[in-house]
Amino acid sequence: MIRAGKPGMEGMGQASGYAAHLRRELAARSRRWARGKPHVESYGSDPVIVYAPFEGRHGNFLDASYAAIAGRAEWMRRFAKIHAQGRALPKAEFESTGEAARRWRELDSSMSSDALLMNVFCAPGVIESQALRNMLGIDEDAEPVFGWKAHVPLASGRFDRTEVDMRWGGLLVEAKLTEADFQTRAARIVEEYRDFDAVFDREMLPRVELRSARRRAAIEFAEEFTQEWEHPAEDDLLARAFHAGLVAQAREAEPVVAGYASYQLIRNVLAAYAEGCSFCVLHDERRPDLREAWYRVMAAVMSADMRVRCKVLTWQELAAFAPEPLQEFLDLKYGIVAPGRSSSMEAGIRESF
Repeated sequence: MIRAGKPGMEGMGQASGYAAHLRRELAARSRRWARGKPHVESYGSDPVIVYAPFEGRHGNFLDASYAAIAGRAEWMRRFAKIHAQGRALPKAEFESTGEAARRWRELDSSMSSDALLMNVFCAPGVIESQALRNMLGIDEDAEPVFGWKAHVPLASGRFDRTEVDMRWGGLLVEAKLTEADFQTRAARIVEEYRDFDAVFDREMLPRVELRSARRRAAIEFAEEFTQEWEHPAEDDLLARAFHAGLVAQAREAEPVVAGYASYQLIRNVLAAYAEGCSFCVLHDERRPDLREAWYRVMAAVMSADMRVRCKVLTWQELAAFAPEPLQEFLDLKYGIVAPGRSSSMEAGIRESF
């Protein structure tokens, strides 16, 4: 069900807690799902599983969804986007892929919201569902466009060619999964959009203070360190705490500029306004912090016409319209099940993290 609600926002600590908890659960599920499929885990204490294509299939995708993607050049182009943290990943050298040292793509990641979005909307039977079309307000004969380039007008007469996760007819969609938030941006940049004051009450939008960081040379910290010889600590906890204190002190000394929270939402609402489209945030029900952040932005929309075109939907609500093979895939890999149903692996997954 698409719904709206009153504004509110969880504390930043609680918000990051929701994201971290979901990442741990998805990682545990992916370790099971990845068995028998070419994959690696990222380096670090909180590893992420990434998959490689093999034999016309891809471990991060439902077979039917991947086949549909591979059959359409415009959908397959989404795989051209290189993984932003590719250097933190082992090289992909799997004999079955036929691609030695393949560079990792964003859609290879088990945490990718874009991969989840394409898994769902590229699966046969989903966009054909009249019930889903009715709920989302899709009345034209259109197919999803992923990574759609919007033209958001600026006051200068130029355009911000922002990328929207998906456009389906007259609907723009921002998809989220484990991302921490909707990003922040300096106020002077946000307020340069042509329709900013026509759409939003700027006083009601969530504000943040942004610090303009710069790399500091070691010599700038010289007076913070003793020049006398000291015995090393038995463990590195004291050293870590001391270093963290220096970083916090340096952070406090950085200049502060005014900014807006949830910049992606503000920008995409403006994109929808300019195009005469609706805008929907698609998130996991285990991320109430993202829903509350969206409510705060919706509450600041002054245009009555635009306000009724703002929507929110969970992956779980969307799963109710999915064909049975897709529902099973979403359950096993993501723990996403339709309202009123329980995940088939809930108990075992909960015990593993």
